[in-house]
Amino acid sequence: MSDARVLASLIEELPGAELVRGDGDIVIEHVEHDSRRIEAGALFVAVPGFTVDGHAFLVEALEAGAAGVVVERGRRGTWRHLPGDQPIVAVDDTRVALAQAAAALHGHPGRDLTVIGITGTDGKTTTAYLLTSILEAAGVRVGRLGTVDAYVPGTDIDSHTARMTTPEAPEVQRLLRAMVDAGCEYAIVEATSHGLALHRLDEVAFDVAVLTNLTGDHLDFHESFEAYREAKGELFSALDRTPTRPGVPARAAVANADDPSSSFLLGLTSQRAIRYGLETPGVDVTARHIELHADGSRFRLALPGAEVGTEIRMPALFNVANALAAAGAALALGIEPEAIGRGLAACHGVPGRMERIDMGQPFSVVVDYAHTGDSVRKVLSVLRELARRDLIIVAGAAGERDPGRRFGVGRAAAEGADFAVFTNEDPRGEDPATIVREIGRHAEEAGRERGRDFIEVEDRREAIAAALARAEPGDSVVICGKGHERSIELGGESIPWDDREVTREELARLGHGG
Repeated sequence: MSDARVLASLIEELPGAELVRGDGDIVIEHVEHDSRRIEAGALFVAVPGFTVDGHAFLVEALEAGAAGVVVERGRRGTWRHLPGDQPIVAVDDTRVALAQAAAALHGHPGRDLTVIGITGTDGKTTTAYLLTSILEAAGVRVGRLGTVDAYVPGTDIDSHTARMTTPEAPEVQRLLRAMVDAGCEYAIVEATSHGLALHRLDEVAFDVAVLTNLTGDHLDFHESFEAYREAKGELFSALDRTPTRPGVPARAAVANADDPSSSFLLGLTSQRAIRYGLETPGVDVTARHIELHADGSRFRLALPGAEVGTEIRMPALFNVANALAAAGAALALGIEPEAIGRGLAACHGVPGRMERIDMGQPFSVVVDYAHTGDSVRKVLSVLRELARRDLIIVAGAAGERDPGRRFGVGRAAAEGADFAVFTNEDPRGEDPATIVREIGRHAEEAGRERGRDFIEVEDRREAIAAALARAEPGDSVVICGKGHERSIELGGESIPWDDREVTREELARLGHGG
């Protein structure tokens, strides 16, 4: 839990902050950026958002009981005439201040943990799960914050509700504090480009940075691949800002040498570099004698001065690469090779990542989180090798996100599947039918014919049902885009949803599993 702090002492930890009105002796118990969640004793930080500006809700926050507000100097017109006498603190950037205040109020929990940050376009969650298993095999206590869940052993903390890999800074700091309180020595944090660029992870104190891969994504936000890469690079440059602490292994940067961006990212830090890869010679961590199977892979894990046999319970060569990323991070932390091998073999997999749905049907069904062209292409490539007959995909693309995903998913499905059902994923405020038609248009441009090679079904349940009904014995069906997620974002609402449960229900309607 957070510790109450006198406002004046909190201001001392916000560089450049100025108390422009009110009493600095007031006690602050919470830091909040959402005016709808204000409680008595909260310090409301007015953060400019994508669609609304927190400065527009200052009056509402004060009326709801906020003990004080933090505002940006450059928006003086929004706060200079605020009613009442509650304290007003002015800063240059409220996003930065939000992270600083949250960390200070929770006692800077990142400084009491060895923190491993994992970034990349694909593979972050799988790598985080594999590394968790390795550290637990080594006998240490570890927490995890990522896409699928917030994992704090020995507590009832469950998956965070926000639909983002990196939640806002107050939630990040709250969960890190929970990990410290639960006796964790390590924390694994998935670091998204949004989370890094928007300062949500500013005060985490990273000791190890890991890159899985980097392909074009989120260009709706970053506008260019270079800007996207620079945002990811914030994780690596952050290593040099983390102070050396007694008992904590030396900081290190772990990167996929097979990815063209690895040299750029490693060049952003002066810390020890650990390179892993499957194709690049001379790396520190690699895999030899790889055996790929439908339900996993076996290989010899090669580390400096050691080689151990191990396996993972996940198919595909890209998951072997994720295992190398986790092994590289473990190497940086000083984990023994035998424990690394045991930990990889002990990991049961990741919810919603190549997850098989078996209701006794005579065809294969897999649910996966793949939602970019590159990730869909990888999944289809793996399943193509395993498919006995036709490969059928259900896929969509999110609204209010990089439109390039629609092109990528449409082309990947056209090139890698025998038949596709294009549907909605998370339309948000966009017209679902427009998104679906756009994906179909890209498939047409790739030489596919509507009706013969693909259909467009706006309703996601109906789309899944259509794909399953089409499948014949020996076929393979993959349902992409949502994986572990428990909701669909549509028209400002969050509608309960689970691809895995819906798939089981539709298989039951077809008479399977009875």
